[in-house]
This record gives sequence, structure tokens and C-alpha cells, in this order.
Amino acid sequence: MTPNAIADRRVIAPYVTAWTEERDPSSTVVMRRGVGIAYEDERVFDRDEHGVLWSRTPSRPGCGRPDFGRVHPLRQRHAMRLLLCQVCASPADRTDEGVLWLLKDHRADWLGWPNRMGVSEPPVCVPCVRLSVRLCPALRNGAVAIRAGRYPIAGVNGALYRRNGLVPVAVGQVMVEYGDPRTRWIRAAHLIRRLSDCVTVPLESLVD
Repeated sequence: MTPNAIADRRVIAPYVTAWTEERDPSSTVVMRRGVGIAYEDERVFDRDEHGVLWSRTPSRPGCGRPDFGRVHPLRQRHAMRLLLCQVCASPADRTDEGVLWLLKDHRADWLGWPNRMGVSEPPVCVPCVRLSVRLCPALRNGAVAIRAGRYPIAGVNGALYRRNGLVPVAVGQVMVEYGDPRTRWIRAAHLIRRLSDCVTVPLESLVD
């Protein structure tokens, strides 16, 4: 089902938003020597090219209700890989200054924010900036539009597992770079890009 088909039902839900009928199946996570965590019935497409295990959430957009607090792993990964707009799945806006992102306003966190920051939010297109600023609850306390000149894929965000006797147990959510030994113990849910060469774009120039 396309994002337009979802919109035709008069339900506004971003492409990456999970729906209530998209729940992880019951999959047993086990430990494997030299590997880390694995699925008991693992298949070749359960891992990415870096060998990281990914959540098995089925893709059924439009089934049930949009669960705005939850991001769908497969669609988030698809949008991040191809630099698609997280709202409509069209190509994200790109100029000579870089690709467009719409982020929560954390400019007080450090000088030069968001340079060097890892983000799990895919980029956006200009028309969806207007929609997001108006409707997205996460952006109501402040949003910043930025263009990133560089945005390499850097790692994943997901559930970190640790050994508990003979079984692995999830102990929290972490962001881990590819190449970090902990990736063997992650069940990934989001792909991460690291932003740099960033410039701020006045929101009024995008929403007028």
C-alpha cells in the first residue's frame, strides 16, 4: 500500500510510522558462539550487510490505526538508505547545501549542533515540512530545519542484549556505530546517519 493510499482513507500517517497491526512476531532470541545474539529460526534476510540482527516487524501499512509513538523498522531503514522523505516516501529535498532534515530543536546542546550527531529520523521534502510543523506532536516544542552536506550511514539503534545464564536478555535501547563489538548483541530497529557540514534553514522560507 502506498502512502497516497493511506492518505485517501483520510488518515494522515507518515511513511515511517508503525500501525497497530504491525507487531513483532514471537521470535526466540538465542546466543551463538562467535556471533552474539541470533534468532532460533534465523533466515538470511534477518541480518544486514554488517551482520547486525534486525527486528522482524511485518510491514502492513494501513492495517489498524497509526501508532504515532512507534517507528516501523523496515520502512525507517528503507527511507534512510535511499534518502526518502520520512512522511511521504518521495525523494528528500536536496540542494547544493545538502539534504534537508527536520529535527527537534536542541541547539543549546553544543556549539555547532547538530554536527557530528547521529540521527534516526530520515530526511524530509519541503512540502512535508509544512505538514510536519503543523501536525507532528514531537515538533510542537520547537523544530529546526537543517541541510547536511555529509550524512554517512554510521550505525544502528536498537535493543542491547546481555548474557543471563544460558539466555540473552534485553537490557536497554542504545545507539551503536558499525564496527563496535556491541553490534553482535543488538537487535536493530533504526538505521543511523551521522550529520555534518550542517547549515540551518529558516523555517519560514520552507513553510510560506
